[in-house]
Amino acid sequence: MARDPRLRSVPLGSPAPRPVALQGSLHERALDDLGFIRSTMERAAAYTAIPGWGGVRMGLTALVAAPIALRAPNREQWFATWLIAAALGLSIGFYEMLRKARAERVSLFTGAGSRFAKALAPGLIAGALLTLVVYFTHQTALLPGLWLLLYGVAVISAGAYSIREVRSMGLAFMLVGAVALLGITWSHEARAFGDLCMAAGFGVLHVIYGVTIARSRHG
Repeated sequence: MARDPRLRSVPLGSPAPRPVALQGSLHERALDDLGFIRSTMERAAAYTAIPGWGGVRMGLTALVAAPIALRAPNREQWFATWLIAAALGLSIGFYEMLRKARAERVSLFTGAGSRFAKALAPGLIAGALLTLVVYFTHQTALLPGLWLLLYGVAVISAGAYSIREVRSMGLAFMLVGAVALLGITWSHEARAFGDLCMAAGFGVLHVIYGVTIARSRHG
């Protein structure tokens, strides 16, 4: 009787060959597991492209602007001084973040970088809208406190996707902002007091935390 060539003898004790369909399903499941692990790691990753020395430069910009604002003869020039300082500071910060992100080969527009930017934006946008309302209703004494407070809120929100120093800096800004808002109720020189708080917040705090980040493992 002729033996079917498709039948092979399998030695006793050896594992039976797996069906091709089962092998394919295991391969697909492994790929799915790897994709899940990768996405989980990306969600858990902290955004570390925070500019340390760039933060120092932002702080120096505010420290230069503060005495100019103190000597401004009217609210229009005072407002323009801080507006220019804010535009310059934000430009420095954004440029330094892009530069550091390229150096670390991460992106501001995907992954942790995207979540950081999206968390930072609402507080900054709210601050810009409130600035217009407060300025045109002639309540400019409130602006330093509002700027510091809302900047701190934005930084804390973004810090949820970043390193601990960022969250700590946001909290410090909120505290200085609270002092600025409460201080105008008893200070006889409300605008001067606000300028001092601006120098302490946007100036000194940016310098301190900028140096801290630059000298840390994230620098």
